[in-house]
Amino acid sequence: MLPRVRAAVAQLVGGLGAEPRSGGVGGPPPEPCGPSEPCGRSRPEPCGRSEPCCRPAFLQLSPAELRRAQDHAGRAVQSPRDRRRRLPWSTGYAEVINAGKSQHNEDQACCEVVFVERRPSPRGQLLSKEGCGELAGGRKGFYFHYWALFDGHAGSGAAVMASERLHLHICEQLRDLVDILQDPSPPPICLPHGPVELSQMPLTEDDGEVPSDAMPRFHLEKAISHESLVIGAIETAFKHMDDQIEQERASQHLAGGCCALAAVYLMGKFYVANAGDSRAIIIRNGEIIPMSREFTPETERQRLQFLAFLRPELLGKEFTHLEFPRRIQPKELGRKILYRDQDMNGWAYKKIEEDDLKFPLIYGEGKKARVMATIGVTRGLGDHDLKVFSSNIHIKPFLSCFPEVRVYDLTQYEHCPDDVLVLGTDGLWDVTNDKEVAGVVMEVLRSYEPNDPCRYTMVAQELVVRSRGVLKERGWRLANDKLGSGDDISVFVIPLGGPGNYT
Repeated sequence: MLPRVRAAVAQLVGGLGAEPRSGGVGGPPPEPCGPSEPCGRSRPEPCGRSEPCCRPAFLQLSPAELRRAQDHAGRAVQSPRDRRRRLPWSTGYAEVINAGKSQHNEDQACCEVVFVERRPSPRGQLLSKEGCGELAGGRKGFYFHYWALFDGHAGSGAAVMASERLHLHICEQLRDLVDILQDPSPPPICLPHGPVELSQMPLTEDDGEVPSDAMPRFHLEKAISHESLVIGAIETAFKHMDDQIEQERASQHLAGGCCALAAVYLMGKFYVANAGDSRAIIIRNGEIIPMSREFTPETERQRLQFLAFLRPELLGKEFTHLEFPRRIQPKELGRKILYRDQDMNGWAYKKIEEDDLKFPLIYGEGKKARVMATIGVTRGLGDHDLKVFSSNIHIKPFLSCFPEVRVYDLTQYEHCPDDVLVLGTDGLWDVTNDKEVAGVVMEVLRSYEPNDPCRYTMVAQELVVRSRGVLKERGWRLANDKLGSGDDISVFVIPLGGPGNYT
């Protein structure tokens, strides 16, 4: 087992060596600077397989610019050009390739305005209210704004597909909610199958028929909010996206997996969904509001240990679900050593047995922590074929595709043009903390007029440049001469205040 682990660690240190697939899957997303077609009516076409890589369509890179963007030595920062149409909400974006960790930039990004068209249904045919969002041509629905970053690993295939399809899955899940979200009454527990008048539809426990022999405790209903329906739609969309990657990974040659961080603006609220180790923060009047948390072997230790405890067959007789401060040596059999299991936050002593000599499920600390000595993130999309090095032990059962969704209500606060939401892949956060990011944001924004739409792009560029550093004899270095980020870096800066942002 030990040679396997050493080989796996060597592979990680040298960069994930799986060859990224040539080109993207699912094709360039719809025109990002304008509203997308209603979901279910248009799907992207696949990227050409002859393309060496796929970059976000909204960058509109020429072949020469694309070659420059892929230069690991120069690491030129890429952003939408001023002469081209800007992203929705004057969003700022910047990215840079890694310093040689992988052949291509495995980060992907998407920025869309998506129209959700009401799904044809008996209720949709009968319900007609003011404010239902009827557009010219008789289409009824609503728009949502969407930004997302996908940090690929062991290949870019999963990240490319997710960048082109996840917003379509979210749109599809919201189609059933078009009327419900615009109706102030509580959501119905069950959607009708056949024709029914809205007035006859049971919306609450008082409206529904209760069997005469039912005890009161069996027909009490939970109060479900509209907000929780949107959260559920986003969570379900992530699951369907992961399922699609699994189903198409062979035919589309999808390599590896990806972390996913998405922000959805819908009806006055931001829904920020994170599955992985990317991060989002809001900077409002100088205050930092975390909008995500990282999912790593350390932050999800108890979930992973509990699953291994319930299903020990997943460990393949090679690992133990218990955690120890260090590897246990055979000579320590019978001695008492510190440990903790799935139910513990603290540490205790236990007598070492033969099974404790197995390699721990979670090993390492901080950014070096790994699940089964293989992967350093515990949520994301893809990774369906990921196995422990030189074994048949699958790691996917321990990886969750479900995001944590946090909600920020824009209508509850007065926002100024300097209030922003920052989304960044781990290449940014590995060398820069929340406070430093907020400092850069405020510093750059102060140097531009509040009505200058380019100011947010300049913030994104500055964040990327400062976390990348400057190339010196000893590699890429930050201003304090510490090692800069050698990873792919992608950043969105989304303004929360200012004229025209809420239209």
